[in-house]
Amino acid sequence: MAADTTETSSASVGERLKGYVRTQKGSILATEIVLSLIILICYASSYYGGYTAVAIVEMVMAIIFFGVFMMDLDKQFQVVNWLWSDLIRAAIGALLYIITSLICVIRGAGDGALIAGGVFGLIAGVLFAYDTYTIYLQIKSSRSQTAVPTDERV
Repeated sequence: MAADTTETSSASVGERLKGYVRTQKGSILATEIVLSLIILICYASSYYGGYTAVAIVEMVMAIIFFGVFMMDLDKQFQVVNWLWSDLIRAAIGALLYIITSLICVIRGAGDGALIAGGVFGLIAGVLFAYDTYTIYLQIKSSRSQTAVPTDERV
C-alpha cells in the first residue's frame, strides 16, 4: 500500500510540474533557472570565478519560488507575503545581473567564457526585469480588486 501512495504523490508532483511550467509565471521562473545555470557554467569556466555567486544565489532563489508557487505553498503559508518577496527577488536579480554582466563584458577581453557569461547575464537581467514588471502588474491589479470604495456622503 505504501508503494501505491508514493507513486500517486510522485505522479501528482510530475503533473503539477508540467502544468505549472505551462503557465506564464512558471515558464519565466523555469527560464530564469536555466539561464542562471548557463551563466554559472560560463563564469565557473572563465579565469575569474568570483562572479559565480550571483548566478548561484539567483538560481537557488528562483528554484525556491518555483517550488513554492508550483506546490501552492504560498496559499498555505500566508505569514510571508510571497508576491512582495518575489518582487524584491526579481528586482534585485535584475539589478545584480545587469551590473555584473556589464562588468564582465567590459572586463572580459581575452576570456570568451566571461564574455559569454556576461551576455547571458544581460539576457537574464532583462528577463528578471520583465518578471519584476509582471509581478508589479499583479500587485497593482490585486490592490485595485481589494480596494473598498468609500462614500463620503455617509
